[in-house]
Amino acid sequence: MAVVVASAPGKVLLTGGYLILERPNAGIVLSTNARFYAIIKPIHQDLKSDSSLWSWTDVKLTSPQLSRQTEYKMSLKNSTLQCISPRDLANPFVEQAVQYAVAAAHTILVESSQKDLLQKRILHGLDITILGSNDFYSYRNQIEARGLPLTPEALASLPPFSPITFNSDANGANCKPEVAKTGLGSSAAMTTAVVAALLQFLGVVKLPLSSNPLLRVENEDLDLVHMVAQSAHCIAQGKVGSGFDVSSAVYGSQRYVRFSPGVLSSAQVAANCLSSQEVITDVLKGKWDHEKAKFSLPPLMTLVLGEPGSGGSSTPSMVGAVKKWQASEPQKSQETWKRLSDANSLLERQLNTLSMLAEEQWETYKYVLNSCSNLNCEKWKEHASDARKEAVVKALLGARDSIVNIRCHMRKMGDEAGVPIEPESQTKLLDATMNIEGVLLAGVPGAGGFDAIFAVTLGESTNKVTNMWSSRGVMSLLVREDPRGVSIENEDPRIRGISSGISAVNI
Repeated sequence: MAVVVASAPGKVLLTGGYLILERPNAGIVLSTNARFYAIIKPIHQDLKSDSSLWSWTDVKLTSPQLSRQTEYKMSLKNSTLQCISPRDLANPFVEQAVQYAVAAAHTILVESSQKDLLQKRILHGLDITILGSNDFYSYRNQIEARGLPLTPEALASLPPFSPITFNSDANGANCKPEVAKTGLGSSAAMTTAVVAALLQFLGVVKLPLSSNPLLRVENEDLDLVHMVAQSAHCIAQGKVGSGFDVSSAVYGSQRYVRFSPGVLSSAQVAANCLSSQEVITDVLKGKWDHEKAKFSLPPLMTLVLGEPGSGGSSTPSMVGAVKKWQASEPQKSQETWKRLSDANSLLERQLNTLSMLAEEQWETYKYVLNSCSNLNCEKWKEHASDARKEAVVKALLGARDSIVNIRCHMRKMGDEAGVPIEPESQTKLLDATMNIEGVLLAGVPGAGGFDAIFAVTLGESTNKVTNMWSSRGVMSLLVREDPRGVSIENEDPRIRGISSGISAVNI
Protein backbone atom coordinates (compact mmCIF):
# COMPACT_ATOMS: atom_id res chain seq x y z
CA MET A 1 0.00 0.00 0.00
CA ALA A 2 1.37 3.36 -1.05
CA VAL A 3 2.37 6.15 1.32
CA VAL A 4 0.26 9.30 0.97
CA VAL A 5 1.58 12.77 1.81
CA ALA A 6 -0.82 15.72 1.85
CA SER A 7 -0.10 19.34 2.73
CA ALA A 8 -2.25 22.36 3.54
CA PRO A 9 -1.24 26.02 3.91
CA GLY A 10 -1.39 28.45 6.78
CA LYS A 11 -3.20 31.75 6.33
CA VAL A 12 -3.13 35.51 6.86
CA LEU A 13 -6.42 37.39 7.17
CA LEU A 14 -5.65 40.61 5.33
CA THR A 15 -9.09 42.22 5.76
CA GLY A 16 -12.27 41.19 7.56
CA GLY A 17 -11.10 40.93 11.16
CA TYR A 18 -14.20 40.53 13.40
CA LEU A 19 -16.59 41.33 10.52
CA ILE A 20 -15.95 37.94 8.93
CA LEU A 21 -17.70 36.29 11.90
CA GLU A 22 -21.05 37.48 10.56
CA ARG A 23 -22.65 36.99 7.17
CA PRO A 24 -22.61 38.62 4.65
CA ASN A 25 -19.35 40.38 5.54
CA ALA A 26 -16.39 39.32 3.41
CA GLY A 27 -12.72 38.96 4.22
CA ILE A 28 -9.57 38.62 2.13
CA VAL A 29 -7.55 35.63 3.32
CA LEU A 30 -4.16 34.81 1.82
CA SER A 31 -2.75 31.29 1.96
CA THR A 32 1.00 31.04 2.55
CA ASN A 33 4.04 28.92 1.82
CA ALA A 34 3.98 27.73 5.46
CA ARG A 35 2.42 24.28 5.20
CA PHE A 36 1.37 21.44 7.47
CA TYR A 37 2.10 17.94 6.20
CA ALA A 38 0.33 14.67 7.01
CA ILE A 39 2.02 11.41 6.04
CA ILE A 40 -0.15 8.28 6.05
CA LYS A 41 1.01 4.69 5.65
CA PRO A 42 -0.21 1.28 6.90
CA ILE A 43 1.01 -0.01 10.25
CA HIS A 44 0.76 -3.69 9.33
CA GLN A 45 1.95 -4.95 5.96
CA ASP A 46 0.23 -8.32 6.39
CA LEU A 47 -2.96 -9.40 8.14
CA LYS A 48 -2.14 -12.74 9.74
CA SER A 49 -5.49 -13.66 11.29
CA ASP A 50 -9.10 -13.71 10.13
CA SER A 51 -9.68 -9.98 9.79
CA SER A 52 -13.44 -10.50 9.45
CA LEU A 53 -13.52 -11.15 13.22
CA TRP A 54 -11.73 -7.93 14.13
CA SER A 55 -13.68 -5.12 15.79
CA TRP A 56 -10.78 -2.70 16.30
CA THR A 57 -7.81 -1.52 14.28
CA ASP A 58 -4.62 0.30 15.21
CA VAL A 59 -3.92 4.00 14.76
CA LYS A 60 -0.58 5.63 15.57
CA LEU A 61 0.07 9.36 15.59
CA THR A 62 3.65 10.65 15.54
CA SER A 63 4.70 14.27 15.96
CA PRO A 64 8.51 14.38 15.56
CA GLN A 65 8.69 18.07 16.40
CA LEU A 66 7.09 17.43 19.80
CA SER A 67 8.90 14.10 20.26
CA ARG A 68 5.49 12.53 20.80
CA GLN A 69 3.91 9.26 19.71
CA THR A 70 0.32 8.45 20.61
CA GLU A 71 -1.36 5.10 20.02
CA TYR A 72 -5.05 4.39 19.63
CA LYS A 73 -7.54 1.66 18.94
CA MET A 74 -10.23 2.56 16.41
CA SER A 75 -13.64 0.95 16.44
CA LEU A 76 -14.52 -0.53 13.06
CA LYS A 77 -18.18 -0.12 13.92
CA ASN A 78 -18.41 3.61 14.55
CA SER A 79 -14.91 5.03 13.78
CA THR A 80 -14.32 6.23 17.34
CA LEU A 81 -10.80 6.37 18.76
CA GLN A 82 -9.71 5.05 22.13
CA CYS A 83 -6.37 6.42 23.31
CA ILE A 84 -4.10 3.78 24.84
CA SER A 85 -1.23 6.23 25.44
CA PRO A 86 -1.16 8.82 28.24
CA ARG A 87 -4.08 11.15 27.55
CA ASP A 88 -1.97 14.30 27.87
CA LEU A 89 -0.17 13.30 24.66
CA ALA A 90 -3.39 13.38 22.62
CA ASN A 91 -4.05 15.93 19.89
CA PRO A 92 -7.80 16.68 19.68
CA PHE A 93 -7.59 18.19 16.18
CA VAL A 94 -5.90 15.12 14.71
CA GLU A 95 -8.22 12.81 16.64
CA GLN A 96 -11.34 14.46 15.23
CA ALA A 97 -9.80 14.64 11.74
CA VAL A 98 -9.17 10.87 11.82
CA GLN A 99 -12.60 9.99 13.16
CA TYR A 100 -14.52 12.17 10.73
CA ALA A 101 -12.41 11.33 7.68
CA VAL A 102 -12.88 7.59 8.30
CA ALA A 103 -16.59 8.12 9.01
CA ALA A 104 -16.95 10.06 5.76
CA ALA A 105 -15.18 7.26 3.87
CA HIS A 106 -17.64 4.70 5.27
CA THR A 107 -20.61 6.94 4.48
CA ILE A 108 -19.56 7.56 0.88
CA LEU A 109 -18.29 4.09 -0.02
CA VAL A 110 -20.83 2.00 1.90
CA GLU A 111 -22.80 1.09 -1.23
CA SER A 112 -19.89 1.00 -3.67
CA SER A 113 -17.57 -1.70 -4.94
CA GLN A 114 -14.79 -0.01 -2.94
CA LYS A 115 -16.32 -0.96 0.41
CA ASP A 116 -14.24 -4.11 0.93
CA LEU A 117 -11.04 -2.35 -0.17
CA LEU A 118 -11.79 0.44 2.30
CA GLN A 119 -12.17 -2.05 5.13
CA LYS A 120 -8.93 -3.77 4.18
CA ARG A 121 -7.02 -0.49 4.19
CA ILE A 122 -8.37 0.41 7.60
CA LEU A 123 -7.54 -3.04 9.01
CA HIS A 124 -3.90 -2.57 8.05
CA GLY A 125 -3.86 0.28 10.55
CA LEU A 126 -3.19 3.97 10.10
CA ASP A 127 0.31 5.29 10.77
CA ILE A 128 0.05 9.10 10.75
CA THR A 129 2.95 11.56 10.99
CA ILE A 130 2.36 15.32 11.19
CA LEU A 131 4.92 18.02 10.44
CA GLY A 132 4.54 21.80 10.50
CA SER A 133 6.76 24.36 8.81
CA ASN A 134 8.89 26.32 11.25
CA ASP A 135 6.92 29.44 10.36
CA PHE A 136 3.91 28.23 12.38
CA TYR A 137 5.91 28.54 15.60
CA SER A 138 7.97 31.18 17.33
CA TYR A 139 11.68 30.34 17.48
CA ARG A 140 12.59 33.80 18.71
CA ASN A 141 13.99 32.55 22.05
CA GLN A 142 16.07 29.90 20.33
CA ILE A 143 17.58 32.40 17.91
CA GLU A 144 18.37 34.86 20.70
CA ALA A 145 19.91 32.04 22.79
CA ARG A 146 22.25 31.28 19.89
CA GLY A 147 23.33 34.92 19.79
CA LEU A 148 21.92 35.43 16.30
CA PRO A 149 20.26 38.62 15.08
CA LEU A 150 16.49 38.76 14.63
CA THR A 151 16.68 38.49 10.84
CA PRO A 152 15.10 36.24 8.21
CA GLU A 153 18.57 34.77 7.54
CA ALA A 154 18.86 33.68 11.18
CA LEU A 155 15.42 32.09 11.04
CA ALA A 156 16.34 30.31 7.79
CA SER A 157 19.43 28.84 9.46
CA LEU A 158 17.29 26.63 11.69
CA PRO A 159 16.83 23.00 10.55
CA PRO A 160 13.57 22.32 8.72
CA PHE A 161 10.80 21.11 11.06
CA SER A 162 12.86 22.06 14.10
CA PRO A 163 11.98 20.31 17.37
CA ILE A 164 9.64 22.54 19.28
CA THR A 165 10.82 21.21 22.64
CA PHE A 166 14.22 22.80 21.94
CA ASN A 167 12.73 26.28 22.13
CA SER A 168 14.41 27.42 25.36
CA ASP A 169 13.90 30.45 27.53
CA ALA A 170 16.56 33.04 28.31
CA ASN A 171 17.98 30.89 31.10
CA GLY A 172 18.43 27.87 28.85
CA ALA A 173 15.58 25.90 30.40
CA ASN A 174 13.22 24.05 28.08
CA CYS A 175 9.81 25.61 27.75
CA LYS A 176 6.70 23.48 27.53
CA PRO A 177 6.09 22.13 24.00
CA GLU A 178 3.14 24.43 23.33
CA VAL A 179 5.36 27.36 22.37
CA ALA A 180 4.02 30.63 21.06
CA LYS A 181 2.51 30.42 17.62
CA THR A 182 2.69 33.00 14.87
CA GLY A 183 -1.03 33.13 14.09
CA LEU A 184 -0.94 31.31 10.76
CA GLY A 185 -3.78 28.91 11.59
CA SER A 186 -1.75 25.83 12.48
CA SER A 187 -4.71 23.84 13.81
CA ALA A 188 -6.77 24.45 10.65
CA ALA A 189 -3.86 23.58 8.34
CA MET A 190 -3.04 20.46 10.37
CA THR A 191 -6.67 19.29 10.46
CA THR A 192 -7.07 19.84 6.73
CA ALA A 193 -3.84 18.03 5.88
CA VAL A 194 -4.82 14.98 7.96
CA VAL A 195 -8.34 14.84 6.50
CA ALA A 196 -7.01 15.19 2.94
CA ALA A 197 -4.31 12.56 3.41
CA LEU A 198 -6.75 10.05 4.94
CA LEU A 199 -9.43 10.54 2.29
CA GLN A 200 -6.79 10.10 -0.41
CA PHE A 201 -5.25 7.06 1.34
CA LEU A 202 -8.66 5.41 1.74
CA GLY A 203 -9.53 5.91 -1.93
CA VAL A 204 -12.35 8.38 -1.41
CA VAL A 205 -10.87 11.37 -3.26
CA LYS A 206 -8.28 12.13 -5.89
CA LEU A 207 -6.70 15.42 -4.99
CA PRO A 208 -4.38 17.53 -7.15
CA LEU A 209 -0.63 17.02 -7.02
CA SER A 210 1.46 19.95 -5.82
CA SER A 211 3.27 19.89 -9.18
CA ASN A 212 -0.02 20.17 -11.10
CA PRO A 213 -0.28 23.55 -12.89
CA LEU A 214 -4.08 23.31 -12.57
CA LEU A 215 -3.78 22.96 -8.82
CA ARG A 216 -6.40 25.51 -7.96
CA VAL A 217 -9.16 23.93 -10.05
CA GLU A 218 -11.96 23.24 -7.59
CA ASN A 219 -13.91 20.01 -7.64
CA GLU A 220 -16.20 17.87 -5.52
CA ASP A 221 -13.25 16.17 -3.85
CA LEU A 222 -11.98 19.50 -2.48
CA ASP A 223 -15.51 20.29 -1.31
CA LEU A 224 -15.60 16.99 0.58
CA VAL A 225 -12.26 17.71 2.26
CA HIS A 226 -13.60 21.14 3.19
CA MET A 227 -16.81 19.85 4.81
CA VAL A 228 -15.05 17.09 6.76
CA ALA A 229 -12.23 19.40 7.91
CA GLN A 230 -14.69 22.10 9.02
CA SER A 231 -16.63 19.51 11.04
CA ALA A 232 -13.52 18.08 12.71
CA HIS A 233 -12.07 21.51 13.45
CA CYS A 234 -15.38 22.72 14.91
CA ILE A 235 -15.63 19.79 17.32
CA ALA A 236 -11.96 19.93 18.31
CA GLN A 237 -12.10 23.63 19.22
CA GLY A 238 -15.52 23.33 20.84
CA LYS A 239 -17.25 26.01 18.78
CA VAL A 240 -18.28 26.96 15.26
CA GLY A 241 -15.93 29.67 14.05
CA SER A 242 -16.07 31.61 10.80
CA GLY A 243 -14.20 28.83 9.00
CA PHE A 244 -11.99 31.10 6.90
CA ASP A 245 -8.82 29.38 8.10
CA VAL A 246 -10.03 25.91 7.04
CA SER A 247 -11.42 27.27 3.76
CA SER A 248 -8.09 28.85 2.83
CA ALA A 249 -6.27 25.65 3.86
CA VAL A 250 -8.43 23.74 1.36
CA TYR A 251 -8.89 26.18 -1.52
CA GLY A 252 -6.02 28.65 -1.12
CA SER A 253 -6.13 32.47 -1.23
CA GLN A 254 -9.65 33.78 -1.57
CA ARG A 255 -12.35 36.31 -0.81
CA TYR A 256 -14.46 34.55 1.80
CA VAL A 257 -17.96 34.89 3.26
CA ARG A 258 -18.69 32.47 6.07
CA PHE A 259 -21.28 29.67 6.06
CA SER A 260 -24.40 29.80 8.21
CA PRO A 261 -23.44 28.23 11.56
CA GLY A 262 -26.50 25.98 11.46
CA VAL A 263 -24.87 23.77 8.83
CA LEU A 264 -22.68 22.39 11.63
CA SER A 265 -25.44 22.18 14.25
CA SER A 266 -25.15 18.39 14.41
CA ALA A 267 -21.40 18.70 14.97
CA GLN A 268 -22.03 20.99 17.94
CA VAL A 269 -24.02 18.30 19.76
CA ALA A 270 -21.91 15.38 18.54
CA ALA A 271 -20.09 14.86 21.80
CA ASN A 272 -23.36 14.28 23.61
CA CYS A 273 -25.54 12.04 21.51
CA LEU A 274 -24.47 11.47 17.90
CA SER A 275 -21.84 9.20 16.39
CA SER A 276 -19.27 10.57 13.97
CA GLN A 277 -20.97 8.76 11.09
CA GLU A 278 -24.35 10.28 11.98
CA VAL A 279 -22.78 13.72 12.22
CA ILE A 280 -20.89 13.52 8.95
CA THR A 281 -23.92 12.14 7.09
CA ASP A 282 -25.91 15.14 8.28
CA VAL A 283 -23.10 17.59 7.48
CA LEU A 284 -22.62 16.28 3.94
CA LYS A 285 -26.34 16.75 3.26
CA GLY A 286 -26.34 20.28 4.67
CA LYS A 287 -26.70 23.52 2.73
CA TRP A 288 -23.21 24.99 2.64
CA ASP A 289 -23.81 28.63 1.75
CA HIS A 290 -20.31 30.02 2.20
CA GLU A 291 -18.90 32.11 -0.63
CA LYS A 292 -15.38 31.93 -1.96
CA ALA A 293 -13.80 33.68 -4.91
CA LYS A 294 -10.20 33.31 -6.02
CA PHE A 295 -7.96 36.13 -4.94
CA SER A 296 -4.24 36.77 -4.74
CA LEU A 297 -2.01 39.79 -4.42
CA PRO A 298 -1.27 41.57 -7.70
CA PRO A 299 2.08 40.81 -9.39
CA LEU A 300 5.31 42.32 -8.04
CA MET A 301 3.85 42.60 -4.54
CA THR A 302 5.22 40.70 -1.55
CA LEU A 303 3.51 39.80 1.71
CA VAL A 304 5.82 40.21 4.73
CA LEU A 305 4.99 39.11 8.28
CA GLY A 306 6.66 40.21 11.48
CA GLU A 307 6.62 38.89 15.05
CA PRO A 308 7.03 41.82 17.46
CA GLY A 309 7.71 39.55 20.44
CA SER A 310 5.68 41.77 22.78
CA GLY A 311 3.44 39.02 24.12
CA GLY A 312 0.56 37.06 22.66
CA SER A 313 -3.10 38.04 22.47
CA SER A 314 -6.14 35.87 23.16
CA THR A 315 -8.35 36.01 20.08
CA PRO A 316 -11.40 34.42 21.81
CA SER A 317 -11.33 36.96 24.66
CA MET A 318 -10.91 39.85 22.22
CA VAL A 319 -13.80 38.61 20.09
CA GLY A 320 -15.89 38.24 23.24
CA ALA A 321 -15.17 41.83 24.25
CA VAL A 322 -16.13 43.13 20.80
CA LYS A 323 -19.39 41.15 20.87
CA LYS A 324 -20.17 42.52 24.32
CA TRP A 325 -19.61 46.05 23.01
CA GLN A 326 -21.90 45.32 20.05
CA ALA A 327 -24.66 44.19 22.41
CA SER A 328 -24.28 47.21 24.70
CA GLU A 329 -24.02 49.85 21.94
CA PRO A 330 -25.74 48.42 18.86
CA GLN A 331 -26.12 51.67 16.92
CA LYS A 332 -22.58 52.95 17.43
CA SER A 333 -21.06 49.53 16.76
CA GLN A 334 -23.12 49.11 13.61
CA GLU A 335 -21.89 52.46 12.29
CA THR A 336 -18.27 51.50 12.95
CA TRP A 337 -18.74 48.11 11.30
CA LYS A 338 -20.34 49.72 8.25
CA ARG A 339 -17.40 52.11 7.80
CA LEU A 340 -14.93 49.28 8.33
CA SER A 341 -16.76 47.08 5.83
CA ASP A 342 -16.73 49.88 3.25
CA ALA A 343 -12.99 50.40 3.73
CA ASN A 344 -12.37 46.65 3.37
CA SER A 345 -14.38 46.57 0.15
CA LEU A 346 -12.52 49.56 -1.24
CA LEU A 347 -9.14 47.94 -0.59
CA GLU A 348 -10.35 44.78 -2.30
CA ARG A 349 -11.47 46.78 -5.35
CA GLN A 350 -8.16 48.65 -5.58
CA LEU A 351 -6.16 45.41 -5.44
CA ASN A 352 -8.42 43.83 -8.07
CA THR A 353 -7.94 46.91 -10.25
CA LEU A 354 -4.17 46.56 -9.96
CA SER A 355 -4.38 42.88 -10.94
CA MET A 356 -6.45 43.85 -13.96
CA LEU A 357 -4.02 46.61 -14.96
CA ALA A 358 -1.11 44.17 -14.65
CA GLU A 359 -2.88 41.83 -17.05
CA GLU A 360 -3.93 44.49 -19.54
CA GLN A 361 -0.80 46.68 -19.62
CA TRP A 362 2.03 44.69 -18.10
CA GLU A 363 4.96 46.85 -19.16
CA THR A 364 3.39 50.03 -17.83
CA TYR A 365 2.36 48.31 -14.61
CA LYS A 366 5.84 46.85 -14.11
CA TYR A 367 7.52 50.20 -14.76
CA VAL A 368 5.33 52.04 -12.24
CA LEU A 369 5.67 49.45 -9.47
CA ASN A 370 9.43 49.13 -9.85
CA SER A 371 9.76 52.92 -9.85
CA CYS A 372 7.53 53.35 -6.80
CA SER A 373 9.38 50.62 -4.93
CA ASN A 374 12.30 53.04 -4.49
CA LEU A 375 10.23 56.06 -3.50
CA ASN A 376 8.21 57.33 -0.58
CA CYS A 377 4.50 57.37 -1.47
CA GLU A 378 4.44 61.19 -1.69
CA LYS A 379 6.60 60.91 -4.81
CA TRP A 380 4.61 58.17 -6.55
CA LYS A 381 2.54 60.71 -8.46
CA GLU A 382 5.71 61.84 -10.25
CA HIS A 383 5.45 58.67 -12.32
CA ALA A 384 1.85 59.32 -13.43
CA SER A 385 3.13 60.90 -16.63
CA ASP A 386 0.37 59.55 -18.87
CA ALA A 387 -3.14 58.13 -18.48
CA ARG A 388 -2.03 54.49 -18.25
CA LYS A 389 0.60 55.16 -15.60
CA GLU A 390 -1.79 57.45 -13.76
CA ALA A 391 -4.33 54.60 -13.48
CA VAL A 392 -1.73 52.41 -11.77
CA VAL A 393 -0.58 55.15 -9.40
CA LYS A 394 -4.18 56.08 -8.56
CA ALA A 395 -4.97 52.48 -7.60
CA LEU A 396 -1.79 52.22 -5.50
CA LEU A 397 -2.60 55.39 -3.58
CA GLY A 398 -6.22 54.28 -3.24
CA ALA A 399 -5.06 51.04 -1.65
CA ARG A 400 -2.88 52.97 0.82
CA ASP A 401 -5.77 55.25 1.75
CA SER A 402 -7.98 52.20 2.30
CA ILE A 403 -5.58 50.49 4.73
CA VAL A 404 -5.23 53.76 6.66
CA ASN A 405 -9.02 53.90 7.03
CA ILE A 406 -9.21 50.22 7.97
CA ARG A 407 -6.64 50.71 10.71
CA CYS A 408 -8.48 53.80 11.98
CA HIS A 409 -11.77 51.94 12.32
CA MET A 410 -10.10 48.89 13.86
CA ARG A 411 -8.45 51.10 16.49
CA LYS A 412 -11.77 52.82 17.21
CA MET A 413 -13.48 49.46 17.63
CA GLY A 414 -10.74 48.34 19.99
CA ASP A 415 -10.98 51.53 22.04
CA GLU A 416 -14.75 51.21 22.35
CA ALA A 417 -14.58 47.50 23.26
CA GLY A 418 -11.65 47.96 25.62
CA VAL A 419 -9.28 45.58 23.81
CA PRO A 420 -5.93 46.32 22.09
CA ILE A 421 -6.82 45.51 18.47
CA GLU A 422 -4.04 47.82 17.31
CA PRO A 423 -1.99 48.55 20.44
CA GLU A 424 -0.04 51.79 20.60
CA SER A 425 3.24 49.94 20.17
CA GLN A 426 1.91 48.39 16.96
CA THR A 427 0.59 51.73 15.74
CA LYS A 428 4.03 53.35 16.02
CA LEU A 429 5.66 50.41 14.27
CA LEU A 430 3.06 50.31 11.48
CA ASP A 431 3.23 54.07 10.90
CA ALA A 432 7.00 53.81 10.56
CA THR A 433 6.58 50.88 8.19
CA MET A 434 4.13 52.81 5.98
CA ASN A 435 6.75 55.57 5.65
CA ILE A 436 9.36 53.23 4.15
CA GLU A 437 9.98 53.52 0.41
CA GLY A 438 7.98 50.98 -1.58
CA VAL A 439 5.53 49.98 1.16
CA LEU A 440 1.94 49.74 -0.02
CA LEU A 441 0.14 48.34 3.03
CA ALA A 442 0.84 47.66 6.70
CA GLY A 443 -1.47 46.46 9.46
CA VAL A 444 -2.34 43.87 12.08
CA PRO A 445 -3.76 40.66 10.59
CA GLY A 446 -6.95 38.96 11.73
CA ALA A 447 -8.18 39.95 15.17
CA GLY A 448 -5.12 42.14 15.78
CA GLY A 449 -3.33 42.42 19.10
CA PHE A 450 0.34 41.92 19.86
CA ASP A 451 0.92 38.67 17.95
CA ALA A 452 1.92 39.83 14.47
CA ILE A 453 2.09 42.62 11.90
CA PHE A 454 2.07 42.49 8.12
CA ALA A 455 3.27 44.62 5.24
CA VAL A 456 2.80 44.43 1.49
CA THR A 457 5.77 45.77 -0.44
CA LEU A 458 6.37 46.72 -4.07
CA GLY A 459 9.12 45.36 -6.25
CA GLU A 460 12.41 44.73 -4.44
CA SER A 461 11.69 46.85 -1.37
CA THR A 462 11.12 43.99 1.09
CA ASN A 463 14.62 44.18 2.61
CA LYS A 464 14.01 47.77 3.69
CA VAL A 465 11.10 46.57 5.81
CA THR A 466 12.85 43.56 7.32
CA ASN A 467 15.92 45.66 8.17
CA MET A 468 13.86 48.30 9.93
CA TRP A 469 11.83 45.68 11.79
CA SER A 470 15.00 43.90 12.93
CA SER A 471 16.39 47.17 14.26
CA ARG A 472 13.25 47.49 16.39
CA GLY A 473 13.33 43.94 17.72
CA VAL A 474 10.76 42.55 15.29
CA MET A 475 11.44 39.09 13.86
CA SER A 476 10.64 39.00 10.13
CA LEU A 477 9.19 35.62 9.22
CA LEU A 478 9.96 33.70 6.05
CA VAL A 479 6.28 33.52 5.15
CA ARG A 480 5.13 34.66 1.72
CA GLU A 481 1.81 34.39 -0.06
CA ASP A 482 1.31 31.14 -1.98
CA PRO A 483 -2.22 30.94 -3.45
CA ARG A 484 -2.25 27.12 -3.52
CA GLY A 485 -4.59 25.19 -1.26
CA VAL A 486 -4.42 21.57 -0.13
CA SER A 487 -2.46 19.19 -2.35
CA ILE A 488 -0.81 15.79 -2.54
CA GLU A 489 2.98 15.80 -2.38
CA ASN A 490 5.28 13.48 -4.30
CA GLU A 491 7.39 12.60 -1.26
CA ASP A 492 8.03 13.06 2.44
CA PRO A 493 9.01 16.76 2.87
CA ARG A 494 11.91 15.77 5.14
CA ILE A 495 13.61 14.19 2.13
CA ARG A 496 13.75 17.58 0.46
CA GLY A 497 14.37 19.52 3.67
CA ILE A 498 11.36 21.73 3.11
CA SER A 499 10.44 24.05 5.96
CA SER A 500 9.47 27.24 4.20
CA GLY A 501 9.48 28.74 0.79
CA ILE A 502 12.91 30.30 1.30
CA SER A 503 16.09 28.23 1.29
CA ALA A 504 18.13 28.04 4.43
CA VAL A 505 21.06 30.39 4.75
CA ASN A 506 24.19 29.37 6.61
CA ILE A 507 25.30 31.88 9.18
